[in-house]
Amino acid sequence: QVQLVESGGGLVQPGGSLKLSCAASGFFVSQYAMSWYRQAPGKERELVARSAGGTTNYGDFWKSRFTISRNNAENTVYLQMNNLQPDDTAVYYCNARRWASEYWGKGTLVTVSS
Repeated sequence: QVQLVESGGGLVQPGGSLKLSCAASGFFVSQYAMSWYRQAPGKERELVARSAGGTTNYGDFWKSRFTISRNNAENTVYLQMNNLQPDDTAVYYCNARRWASEYWGKGTLVTVSS
């Protein structure tokens, strides 16, 4: 059974850091384009970062604040987030895509507040 399970979200103060994890089962992340998206309250889901074919790209975010990485041996993808700001508050989703196959996790909530 294919499954993506995000973890690592929570409450963090402005300027703080979090590292999100996305554990995959039922397929190999090494064979898929892996991405992180986020959806803030009242807004559309948007791309945060994508890792595919040995390259990474980022959405409308500063590359210096967010870093996507993957550990193929652990079948897990990560998102390191630094200098978090209140506007980063959102549910963060993991996505896997390969040709016509696409999978989503249920998301993990990140709240940035003092």
